Amino acid sequence: MKKMKKNLSALLIALVALLVLAMPAFAAEAGDPADDQDIQTATTEVAEDEASSEDSVTSMKAISSALAIGLAAVAGCAGMAAVSSKAVESIARQPEAEGKIRTTLMLGLVFIETAIIYALLAVILIIFVL
Repeated sequence: MKKMKKNLSALLIALVALLVLAMPAFAAEAGDPADDQDIQTATTEVAEDEASSEDSVTSMKAISSALAIGLAAVAGCAGMAAVSSKAVESIARQPEAEGKIRTTLMLGLVFIETAIIYALLAVILIIFVL
């Protein structure tokens, strides 16, 4: 179990490092639109830059939203798996306490799921409000 946790944490660290290193690939170069051009052409290029800036903002919203909900889902799944496995082990050791263990298990799972739903609400706010 510890080896699996180590592998999972190493995979997550590698994924985050890959995403951080890929950020410059999404950066747009800003040029000077007024170099040897008339005002109309410069205005057109500024409007195009604003449009590409809006596209960039939309892209960053999508990437951040995907990362947020993905991390929340992975963390929630790992938490639910850990809680469920410990509950099954506890029931196997003390079958007479099954009712209390099951009640506590369900309560824990509800709290974990609530955290995931809060992450989903934050993602929805990022997409539609910001």
